[in-house]
Amino acid sequence: MTDQRNRRRTATGVVTSDAMDKSVSVRVERIFKHPRYKKYIRRHSTYHAHDEKNDSHVGDTVEIMECRPVSKLKRWRLLRVVSRSDMPSGSVS
Repeated sequence: MTDQRNRRRTATGVVTSDAMDKSVSVRVERIFKHPRYKKYIRRHSTYHAHDEKNDSHVGDTVEIMECRPVSKLKRWRLLRVVSRSDMPSGSVS
């Protein structure tokens, strides 16, 4: 059971909103090649992640991991902050 638990999906993305308490919105981009035209296409998904300590802010690059449902929308949790944003935490862009 431990092996399967450690093989959960992880994703790296940028925090787009930290206005909620203990929650963040993370935008995850993926790039893939179109099967016919061979052009690289950029797509993104937005996930709500559980941030227990409120330590990530808008613009930070974070790593999230899939987990059990925490609330109606939250199915991911914050693993770590990969890099901090250069913006001050109080500014709105």
